[in-house]
Amino acid sequence: MEFLAGHGYRFHIYAPKADAFLRRRWREPHPQESFDALAAFSARCAGADVRFGVGLSPFELYRSFDATAKADLARKLEALDALGVRDLAILFDDMRGDVDGLARDQIAILHWIGERTTAARLILCPTYYSDDPVLPRVFGACPPGYLEDLGTGLDPAISLFWTGEEVCSRAFSPGHLERVTNVLRRKPLLWDNYPVNDGPLMSQSLHLRAFTGRPASIARHISGHAVNPACQAVLSRIPALTLAESYREGDGYEYGAALGRAAEAVLGADLGALIVRHLSALQDTGLDRLADGVERLRSRYAAIDHPGAQEVVAWLDGAYRVTREDMEGV
Repeated sequence: MEFLAGHGYRFHIYAPKADAFLRRRWREPHPQESFDALAAFSARCAGADVRFGVGLSPFELYRSFDATAKADLARKLEALDALGVRDLAILFDDMRGDVDGLARDQIAILHWIGERTTAARLILCPTYYSDDPVLPRVFGACPPGYLEDLGTGLDPAISLFWTGEEVCSRAFSPGHLERVTNVLRRKPLLWDNYPVNDGPLMSQSLHLRAFTGRPASIARHISGHAVNPACQAVLSRIPALTLAESYREGDGYEYGAALGRAAEAVLGADLGALIVRHLSALQDTGLDRLADGVERLRSRYAAIDHPGAQEVVAWLDGAYRVTREDMEGV
């Protein structure tokens, strides 16, 4: 985060699927060691002039927001306040949505939270956060007028996450974002699902390519742009730098040249050039289809003393592989 802060990134929202104490086990406190680590990270973010945030996924809380649930949520909010959370995201994605009064009940929960949290910015991720038909297919039919009701009833100060026309959108256009703004009654806060690779299919790849399909002209149609990073903390910096360059250069942005510059800035000239040369194998072929190429690539990167090369080796060894079993209960 300190590295990205030097390139214009101003907030971080901690919301990993692997942290059960923000998801299925959200009612339980974090173990003290984890809590202390988060507090230290929050302090480091503040020192880098980066807003620290947390994404809380209170699983299907809207089905029973009773006195017990409110007491549990109040305790969780107190703990998050103690961490110094400045951006609090309430994430209702990955939950069933085909229930009566979905928008009404989520609005009530967000307003209840807004009266109690000390966070400066409150964000909601709707259950249906994209036009992608996969969402109603997996989580049930979206209630009629759900997004319109959220837009009308939700306090205008509360931001709304949006991932675009797809869960992992290939492009964002001003026209699409203008339509979404009209529906939500506010400019969306982009949750950009690239270069994320924490799913069973996505973990097959290292997402390294430069950002495309995000023209600088979308800036006036959004309230912010959040990037969902890959599991590889060092390698994620490469595409992240290209997005910053895209906004900075506008119509002058060239994604191929931006990739080369970002790879060199993150990895140095030699390793950066090697990554660019192997881009197709690392991002397009997929780990399971590399076959004999795994050993060749592994020997090449294992000889390089750099944390970025170590991430490549770990990925080739299957350390970042995510299975469907891993996702159960998340």
